[in-house]
Amino acid sequence: MNIKEKMHSQKIYFCDDDALAQEQLQCLDRLYDFNHTRPTEIQRRQDLLSRIFAEMGDNCYIEPPLHANWGKHTHLGRGVYANFNLTLVDDTHIFIGDYVMFGPNVTLATAGHPIEPEQRKRVAQFNVPIRIGNNVWIGAHSVVLPGITIGDNSVIGAGSIVTKDIPSNVVAVGNPCRVLRPIGEHDREYYYKDFKFD
Repeated sequence: MNIKEKMHSQKIYFCDDDALAQEQLQCLDRLYDFNHTRPTEIQRRQDLLSRIFAEMGDNCYIEPPLHANWGKHTHLGRGVYANFNLTLVDDTHIFIGDYVMFGPNVTLATAGHPIEPEQRKRVAQFNVPIRIGNNVWIGAHSVVLPGITIGDNSVIGAGSIVTKDIPSNVVAVGNPCRVLRPIGEHDREYYYKDFKFD
């Protein structure tokens, strides 16, 4: 198994391959170009994003700066919105559904390192894919760890650290992130605390 296959195998590998590092630099150059566009360069931003990501649906908006280990291992559905400082540790695949929203400073991290210190000293790493369903909202300063799945329509509260899968149609918050409640009738009447829809 070569190093690229190992990256996507969920097995331990060592980050010491010069050819892989050179390939990653090409991806990082594209990110640099995107992050240094002017706000008025809307079409240029879209063109760069289409070259950065593995796939990207229509009507996606990513606010610079965007940070990614690769970019090309991330798959975006339609209508994805990301506020500034989205960080994609996409050493393996990240699958993002349609109409997903990211608050500022969200991190999706597919990569991890062994707890055992001698292995870490050798720069051992493993990667497990992240899957985010349709119509999910991930609040500001949240972190999603390797191997996590978040179900459709769910909301992850600001500042959450998502260490376990989150089902569909719930509000989940905290460190570690836990389901607080289902999304229901109250949410159809109130949009925030005691603020009612007109």
